[in-house]
Amino acid sequence: MAQKEATVYIVDVGSTMGERSHGRKETNLEFALEYVWDKIMSTVATGRKTAMAGVVAVRTDETLNSLGEGYEHISILHGIAQVQMPQIRKLQRELVVSNTEGGDIVSAMVVAIQMITETCKKLKYERKIVLVTDARGPMDVDDLPQIRAKLLEDDIQLTVLGVDFDDSDYGFKEESKDTIKTQNEGILRQFCDDGAGVFGTLAQAVDEISVPRVKQVRPTPLYKGKLHLGNAKQYETAITINVERYSKTMVAAAPTASSFVVRSDIEATQSTQTVNGESEIPGGGLASVKSTRTYQVEDEHAPGGKRDVALDELAKGFEYGRTAVHISESDRNITTYETEPDLDILGFVEAKQYERYMDMSRTNMIMAERTNEKAYMALSSLIHALYELESYAVARFVAKENKEPRVLLLMPSIEPDFECLYDVELPFAEDVRSYRFPSLDKVITVGGKVLTLHRNLPSDDLKDAMSDLVDSMDLSEFGRDDDGQPTEYAPADEAYSMKVHRINQVIKYRATHPDREPPEMPEVLSRFSRPPDGLASSSKSALASVIKAAEVKKVPPKARGKQYNRKRETDKPLSDLDIGALLANDPGRKSRRIDPKNAIPEFKQAMLSTTDNADVEDAVKQMRKIIYDWIEASFGGSKDQQVVEGVSTMREELLDLEVPYMYNEFLRELKGKMLGEELGGDRRLLWIAIRNARLGLVQRKEVEIEGLPEEEAIALVNEEETKFWSMPKPK
Repeated sequence: MAQKEATVYIVDVGSTMGERSHGRKETNLEFALEYVWDKIMSTVATGRKTAMAGVVAVRTDETLNSLGEGYEHISILHGIAQVQMPQIRKLQRELVVSNTEGGDIVSAMVVAIQMITETCKKLKYERKIVLVTDARGPMDVDDLPQIRAKLLEDDIQLTVLGVDFDDSDYGFKEESKDTIKTQNEGILRQFCDDGAGVFGTLAQAVDEISVPRVKQVRPTPLYKGKLHLGNAKQYETAITINVERYSKTMVAAAPTASSFVVRSDIEATQSTQTVNGESEIPGGGLASVKSTRTYQVEDEHAPGGKRDVALDELAKGFEYGRTAVHISESDRNITTYETEPDLDILGFVEAKQYERYMDMSRTNMIMAERTNEKAYMALSSLIHALYELESYAVARFVAKENKEPRVLLLMPSIEPDFECLYDVELPFAEDVRSYRFPSLDKVITVGGKVLTLHRNLPSDDLKDAMSDLVDSMDLSEFGRDDDGQPTEYAPADEAYSMKVHRINQVIKYRATHPDREPPEMPEVLSRFSRPPDGLASSSKSALASVIKAAEVKKVPPKARGKQYNRKRETDKPLSDLDIGALLANDPGRKSRRIDPKNAIPEFKQAMLSTTDNADVEDAVKQMRKIIYDWIEASFGGSKDQQVVEGVSTMREELLDLEVPYMYNEFLRELKGKMLGEELGGDRRLLWIAIRNARLGLVQRKEVEIEGLPEEEAIALVNEEETKFWSMPKPK
């Protein structure tokens, strides 16, 4: 269970907080509230009822507290309770600069202590007071010794943050400071140095807002049981160790958006909250969307041809080809492998023989059962044995009853004050993908001859240049520590998830500033998304050497055709070869036959030699006929891949020439013929392959045609994509 928290924020709103100091665009109060809102919104985000906060404003025009005389110009804006968005909006309206300089921040601390005492009593709470001030108001320091004693007695953590306070550690000192602020700042600093709390400058606190706070997760055991070495049921010499398993690494999930609708019509009976004389709707005027699911089956006699079916009437089955094999609930044990929770060591392997690509899961750690000294000794012996022999253990693991067994690799870890076994899941034979690719260091000819010097292989100069480039981009010691010594540039505890923390930052900011643009992404989040500037500059010469050795040349951009200006100049090859002459292709020829045996390359060549839409239509007509012939000749899917490649080529070329309507007409015709079984039988599986290859109709957003009339542009896509991909029932 999370610990109870009670935090009181004391905010100085005196008239001097309305000034803009040291070139800041916002007032001193707005600058201070950046920190206060961040802390309060972090508390709101937890959603815990036990995380409570209160807000006290000092140097206000009015007085709102129960202590009476001597505590004027101090207002309790929010008592210690759970803070939600309606209270945030109320505080935003009330935390504004006042017209007075009266009010004592020392007396405000007394008010905050009384609030905590009344709420927490003697219960176990984490008590905190945060004071934000510019220390330019009057201060009564006679009661500071008693306040310090009370803070220590009740274990209340005090944090004093001052606007433009001097801080040598942070490197800030305000020049031309007035006498009252100098005196008050010294008193508060001494008060905190005597053990009453923590003293700091507000600028440092605001800067640290951008540094993400990693959520602390309480350790929850994933497995509590026995680790066996040997069969304990058969042999007395088998070793059994009581262990616990915890997560070591786990992907941190970013906040997800939920579906809501704006309440346009609030019923008269709906409860509302009155805040500062104004009506507040719980939930910010939004209503959550609830989903329901219905199950239907085809029924000719039911209205609409479908009949609703209750969930308890459904039966489960396994797909076997195109047939469903039903297995009833009573027979479900047939497919259930009965197991018991256990962790058994199967054997050992040398560490150097293990391949890193075998890791299949997140990392967990196995440690001895807490408060079990015998288990600590036994597991420590196993860990040290594995470490000294440079070996890993392979274990069979069952997390819960009737769960499928998994195979784990156990790796020893020894630190000065901690020992454990790290485990990762190993793949079964079905989990490994064995792909073969051409070698990168040799070329094997058709005759079996091995070539180590070839135009497709890197030369020695290129290898040396690339090695120098890698060395120049070394990050292992590019960072600098506090003493200026080389250290790791991107340690794991400083590399934060951009997605998680950026979304949290935007949510938190928009909750308090719904009409403003969110701030820029902090440098601490984006710094590791690009090479460091100094490293990139120092490696320019090495990069230039790689470019020279590899003979890298800039490829000219591919020119897009224009529908109303069909004449295009073919890009001149870098080799200065006449490709048209080599392929015996006459660009001036109006019509050329596309050979079905070499259809795709010749179709591309035909597209390059077109001069008007008639040439394009002729080539498309030929390619359409060839694709239909491929489909009819396909047996057992033998030509399916060739058909998909042909359709993809037509889509790419016609989109490049900005005549997408020709492709859309062809695809509609192709769909009708395939689903109508006009191309050699049922071709539904081939149609699914075309759909999975994302070769659908060309959409309006994919085409930008200058001068194309609006009605023609709309006509490019006259069917919705969802409707187009719908498939009829099989006959």
